[in-house]
Amino acid sequence: MGSNAPHQDFRVGDVLRVSCPQAQGQVADVSRFHVSVEWPWAEIDPQSQVRWNGRRAFAVSADSPEWTMSLFKTDPEPWNLHTGDSCLVGIPETLVRIIDIGRYDPPQDVGWLPRPHTMLVVVPADYPDEALSEDAGDTIDLDSAAPLTVELVSRS
Repeated sequence: MGSNAPHQDFRVGDVLRVSCPQAQGQVADVSRFHVSVEWPWAEIDPQSQVRWNGRRAFAVSADSPEWTMSLFKTDPEPWNLHTGDSCLVGIPETLVRIIDIGRYDPPQDVGWLPRPHTMLVVVPADYPDEALSEDAGDTIDLDSAAPLTVELVSRS
């Protein structure tokens, strides 16, 4: 994570610049609605109460809010992938706005390591407040094994 944005300094309303360099992923499964990719960063937590399978699902519809809100993207796009394909997974440089912050002590048991202490719920920076719903946005795990860069751009 970018060293210029300590965990405790983030606030709801902050605008951040987020990115993650692409890493190689492998398509494990394709369904009508999702493509599951073996996650190239986090590892399964053997002590967890949650049984994570080491994969992340991506919506196969370009119009899906699940795809448009997702920070992580695949290259090629999920709708062009098949089981067994290789792809790249990363976050292109993106401006987001924090709409909620979860802080966990002890760290949250989510099924992978490292366990998150701080999770930011974010939406695209230009996303209108009136369009926000309970399931809007994506999360940024500040303790992620993925090499995230998170930079504070502005504070309201």
